[in-house]
Amino acid sequence: MSEQQVPEVPNVTVAGSRNRSGTLSVRATDQGMPVEIKFERSEYRYGAQALADEILRLTKRSTIAAKAKRREVLGENGMPDEVLDQLGLPTRQQAVDELDRMDDADTGPTSWMRPV
Repeated sequence: MSEQQVPEVPNVTVAGSRNRSGTLSVRATDQGMPVEIKFERSEYRYGAQALADEILRLTKRSTIAAKAKRREVLGENGMPDEVLDQLGLPTRQQAVDELDRMDDADTGPTSWMRPV
């Protein structure tokens, strides 16, 4: 008798995000745990609170991306969409929409100029 092969599903899915300037990057799991944080020394100039806030923001972005990746992996291995929905795993489009919403909410002034 032959054994049926069970597809390999990783225990944790990881994704990464970077800030606009590329000076700070965070990799986080689909459960929201940061597993790698890298930043350039220049990030210190904004202060500890600004650095912590940016790390949290990038961790949230990475978590959303990792959840969407996890959904794809589980879906490819036969898990029904209803179960994936109940697990709170977003589709790729839902993840993109949420990331866009986060970006829109986070948009600060992009110039020191003001309208006259």
